[in-house]
Amino acid sequence: MNAVATVLVALIAALHVWILVVEMFLWERGPGRSLSGFDAGMARATAPLAANQGLYNGFLAAGLVWGLIAADPTGYRVQVFFLSCVVVAGVYGGLTANRRILLAQVLPGALALAAVLVAG
Repeated sequence: MNAVATVLVALIAALHVWILVVEMFLWERGPGRSLSGFDAGMARATAPLAANQGLYNGFLAAGLVWGLIAADPTGYRVQVFFLSCVVVAGVYGGLTANRRILLAQVLPGALALAAVLVAG
């Protein structure tokens, strides 16, 4: 189960790196516009907000990578903390911004968190 947990945490970290890239650098281009559903004007107007969100997603990814490389018990605790942050942020986003976030962020984050807790 430890290998499964490690792979899931790495995938969640990679997902959040991708979200960082889309929100910080591709918001006004195809990937960002597809994700948001915004027209060019709205994408331009919301780009600073998206970049801020992207930065936070980068912090989540960095924390998950830290959890993967740190020795236990620190690594385990860091993974639990940052995966919990992923889930909480996703629930908030799913309830306030877009329900797709519940499937795209909360479900994978919760599965990874469960795997880490079981492996722990």
